[in-house]
Amino acid sequence: MKKLLSVLVLGIFTMGLLVGCTGGAAVYTDASQTIDAKVGQEFVIALESNPTTGYGWQVQSDDSLLELVNSEFESGAPADSQIVGASGEEKFTFKALTKGETVVTLVYKRSWEETTGQEETRLFHVLIK
Repeated sequence: MKKLLSVLVLGIFTMGLLVGCTGGAAVYTDASQTIDAKVGQEFVIALESNPTTGYGWQVQSDDSLLELVNSEFESGAPADSQIVGASGEEKFTFKALTKGETVVTLVYKRSWEETTGQEETRLFHVLIK
């Protein structure tokens, strides 16, 4: 019983740290998972990326339902590293504006190249309550 309680407390503590690291906004990396958000709530979509190759995630969303609040790249390399070309994550923070359903489309491509339909694409379904 004591061991179970210790594991439970550790789990709650870990979840608290994870939420604290994202500023309270839920982080989604799996496009198969529906994003549930309340009006006024923020959430983050985070995807692996390597902008040093010229590739990046191009975002398409319904501006009447979602506001793109922030987009940033976090390198996977240590801060004191001199590694050039290290990959990391692109993070997109959205704010739910009004009730409804929508899809956030992310296409991994070079911004100067034409879209061919062969690009890696992720569709995140969003339900705003």
